[in-house]
Amino acid sequence: MTTVVLPGSFDPFTLGHLDLTRRAVALGHHVIIAVSHNPSKRSMLDLETRMAAIRAAVVTEGLAEDVEVRTLPKGLLVDFCREVGAGAVVRGLRSQLDLAYEEPMSRMNHHLAGLETVFLLTDSAYAHISSSLVREVHALGGDVSDMLPVPSLDALRAVPPVS
Repeated sequence: MTTVVLPGSFDPFTLGHLDLTRRAVALGHHVIIAVSHNPSKRSMLDLETRMAAIRAAVVTEGLAEDVEVRTLPKGLLVDFCREVGAGAVVRGLRSQLDLAYEEPMSRMNHHLAGLETVFLLTDSAYAHISSSLVREVHALGGDVSDMLPVPSLDALRAVPPVS
């Protein structure tokens, strides 16, 4: 079983993220969901809340045996991947815009450490979902219940919409 890393801020962890996780496991991988904290960005959910929601979603989906959730430390992703023995990074692509954003990072990770990136096309049912759009819709009082696993939805509901 190959270990792969699925990195991101996951603010919040969406059904699209869960689908990528499930599909990476189905390909025979042990998945480390590496949750990043960017102090220069204002997160809606704090790091501990995001990690707890992801762990709960993974358990609910029956993936806990093949998935672990860890904090992505400061520094290079390739260094973290070396530390955990990961053979690849998994990234989802919703559109050509995602590929344009992800391609240079993939090439740099390969250049720095020979680290491969596995791109999975997002299931069309989730292609319109992004964490930033979910945060925006929620902040404006919209319903995001069909875009999030229940633990993420519960965490987000604890954050009141903008009044």
